[in-house]
Amino acid sequence: MNDKIEIALKYYNQQRQSILDTVNGNSSLTADQIIHFGEEMSILEYKITALEVAKEN
Repeated sequence: MNDKIEIALKYYNQQRQSILDTVNGNSSLTADQIIHFGEEMSILEYKITALEVAKEN
């Protein structure tokens, strides 16, 4: 089970980094795009936190 959690954590961390790179590397994002990326980041952070808690247990 821990292997699956590690794989999922790796995937979600890559997705998080991709969003950060996109936002930080683009100075012409619209407000709607920034909000969208923020929502996506929030979802990813929730999933990462849940997986880390599951990994601890």
